[in-house]
Amino acid sequence: MNEAFLINFTPQETRVAQLQNGAVQELHIERERSRGFVGNIYLGRIVRVLPGMQSAFIDIGLERTAFLHVADIWMDRHNGEVSKPIEKQLHEGQNLMVQVLKDPIGSKGARLSTQISIAGRLLVYLPQERHIGISQRIGNEEERLALRERVQRLIGPAETGGFIVRTMAERAADAELAADIAYLRKTWDEIKSRTVGAFPPRELYCDLSLAQRVLRDLVSPETERIVIDSRENFQKLRGFAELYMPQVLNLLKHYSGERTLFDLHGVEEEIQKALSRRVDLKSGGYLIVDQTEALTTIDVNTGGFVGARTFDDTVFKTNLEAAQAIARQLRLRNLGGIILIDFIDMESDEHRSAVLAELHKSLAGDHTKVSVGGFTSLGLVEMTRKRTRESLAHILCESCPTCGGRGQIKTARTVTYEVLRELVREARQFDAREFRILASPGVIDLFLDEEAQALAMLSDFVGKPISLQAETSYNPEQFDIVLL
Repeated sequence: MNEAFLINFTPQETRVAQLQNGAVQELHIERERSRGFVGNIYLGRIVRVLPGMQSAFIDIGLERTAFLHVADIWMDRHNGEVSKPIEKQLHEGQNLMVQVLKDPIGSKGARLSTQISIAGRLLVYLPQERHIGISQRIGNEEERLALRERVQRLIGPAETGGFIVRTMAERAADAELAADIAYLRKTWDEIKSRTVGAFPPRELYCDLSLAQRVLRDLVSPETERIVIDSRENFQKLRGFAELYMPQVLNLLKHYSGERTLFDLHGVEEEIQKALSRRVDLKSGGYLIVDQTEALTTIDVNTGGFVGARTFDDTVFKTNLEAAQAIARQLRLRNLGGIILIDFIDMESDEHRSAVLAELHKSLAGDHTKVSVGGFTSLGLVEMTRKRTRESLAHILCESCPTCGGRGQIKTARTVTYEVLRELVREARQFDAREFRILASPGVIDLFLDEEAQALAMLSDFVGKPISLQAETSYNPEQFDIVLL
């Protein structure tokens, strides 16, 4: 698989595009004003403990208090410690070291855990644990056992703390693993030293920048190049790679062409498409993607696709292509939470199974945890995708000030009738000399033309003159009635 990463730097933001065989698969954006908090470690202060929710709200210095559920409180199982109600473990005013699991999303604060984990390139360090875990993606049981024994030998019997062995460690030499262990332990010692005499809220550890996390977490043996369009940041990333991951040095390339890096590879166009509600398929079919706060729905349509011999074949081929496109759109838009997919109805169980298998196959390369159910009795496919940060649309867009996120606005005629009803209410409450209607040009035009008679009749009814004033700055739904 031809995999590449394009990294675009500006003083305001860093953007990363992951390409596979020339097609954009994932987009990551980090803005200097709103960097993510996942992985950061804080010394926080408990503001409230809610026994009814088995949760606590903790001030870690962010705009909103963060959220800690009893299930995310670490327990020392090796010493026989058992879970207790949250009110028996925490109290208001208590200082607590916590780590961010999920960024603040919408109106929700960050989600926290008291189980600390520090990610390295090959290993994840769990200072409170004692076991060694192996990534599920690492091959057979023999390889897993051999890798566990190697890491155990490098850790030493007297040392504390547990480790999770990441997929990239499968081909690593002992020297690389030892270097990662030393780096992670040094980092943990620095975090502990910062807590001495500290007053909450205080940041104890900040995760790497987006570009550095790409080198640490996303680069794989399939990666052929990492292209960076800033010479200064290219040099910084080279220095970072020399220290922590020398094997990626040969992949780093500096781009200095006249065309922007994202334009050259069609990424800007893909970003615009990823913000659109409609996604066109090559066959002529299309998807409709609707994102709400609670869930995302994806509707599959045949559109103009009539290439197959029978209607059943047309539906089947459209659904197969849609399954591939949906997996890509989920990554591209970073859609999370509950996702409902409405494939076109298929009569054949064989076709349904094939479409479901294609969806599973297309989702296999997703870095984010996904869970897919089968077809429901209504013919929908239910799935979930772990949500740890805002979606692409939430990062780049905001709700329309005119429609408030509804996706539609009232017609000019609807607004004129609202104005007429409001005029009656105003006339009954206030004794004005004249009423003046301020509204958008479309509403005023309707009052001057088709609704002129209705306005004249209302003027006679209230016994007061009514004047009109078009306001070009008003949105189509906005109006005011001024008493003169």
